[in-house]
Amino acid sequence: MLTDSPTLKDTNDKSLVDGKKITLSRNISDAYVRARSFFTDNSFIVKVYLLSRIFILLVAYVNTILQHSNLASELSNWDGVWYIRLASRGYLHHPVHFQTTLGFFPFYSMVMWALARVLAGNLLISGLTINFIGGFVSSVLLFKLMQNWTNDTAARRAVVVYNLFPGTVIFSMVYSEGITIPLVMGCILLVQKRRYIAAGILAFFATATAPDALALTPVLFVAFLYELKRYEKSLRKASQAFIGTLLSLGGIASFGIFLWIWTGTPLASYDAQRYGWKETTTPLALYYQGKILAHEVSFSHFRFSSINLNYVVALLGALYLVVFLYHIIRPKLYISIPALVWTLGISFFALTSAKTPPNPRLLLTAFPLLIVAAYKFSTRAYRIYLSVAVLLLVYMSSVTFVGIALRP
Repeated sequence: MLTDSPTLKDTNDKSLVDGKKITLSRNISDAYVRARSFFTDNSFIVKVYLLSRIFILLVAYVNTILQHSNLASELSNWDGVWYIRLASRGYLHHPVHFQTTLGFFPFYSMVMWALARVLAGNLLISGLTINFIGGFVSSVLLFKLMQNWTNDTAARRAVVVYNLFPGTVIFSMVYSEGITIPLVMGCILLVQKRRYIAAGILAFFATATAPDALALTPVLFVAFLYELKRYEKSLRKASQAFIGTLLSLGGIASFGIFLWIWTGTPLASYDAQRYGWKETTTPLALYYQGKILAHEVSFSHFRFSSINLNYVVALLGALYLVVFLYHIIRPKLYISIPALVWTLGISFFALTSAKTPPNPRLLLTAFPLLIVAAYKFSTRAYRIYLSVAVLLLVYMSSVTFVGIALRP
């Protein structure tokens, strides 16, 4: 008999659709609640980070007026030019001995390219968005690490010190540290929690982003030795730490394999850096930089405009690194062993690099150095430190944004 009432199938279909709508609505509502809770719980970090980014952009804007420069070119200065070019053009098919995109690791530009598909193809906005998010994520992770190492007061101080340090200009520029530093912090946090495979995955992507992230490999290897010694009867955690160590090499290994297939040699990136940027590693790097600087400030031909500020910053940065590293270790170590191993690794790279000395960007990457001021300084010394940091942030950012007088 015909009837106007819905069939059983129609009723079921309608119930199914309504159920999916209700589930989707609940998921969106739950996500909103979690996001709101996250930002509420981290409101202090949000405020500090946003104020620091507004401050940096204000410095950049004033720079455009005083230096008659362009804001877009300022925010993509130095390596930003190469990362954007890599995201838009890729790598050459053959190794060369001059400056080219081959000198840069791929993962940051890959993420830029993917995000640009959503942002109407604008690679500059894509790179800046990644770094803006990365800077905030690193601030949150730093707070969590400091809570584990010290206390809430020191953690809040550390967030302020971190965001006002001159090197944080890179979170408002197109630089790979916007991905590298959060990955490193996340890896160290996971190692501390003994989640070694997850830590190794983060290290994989970090070593596909920047060569100095290789300092994560000894972090995971030390964890492997620790687990091997502590748990002689059960090797499960030691096995996981060993797998994590291998994964940490996966990023740079994958890049090398790609270059081998793409250019014919796995050393194409190394050659581009060595010949194009004259980058070498030597224990006498600081000596040579000091020697060049001494020649530039010779009174026989002294001209302030001829002094390369990168050498000045290199020597001051080396002094900062040594002094603050000493205070991390003495009178007692108050950071975790993984964080210490990471700091020592980055310190080694910085002190032996001919072209990438302990400048603000490298010191920021060795982030445990920065927390000395947050944890060990008195209130008065802490305030003086912040005042000096702000002045250096303004001056060094201004010089960094325009021209090539001072690299980040």
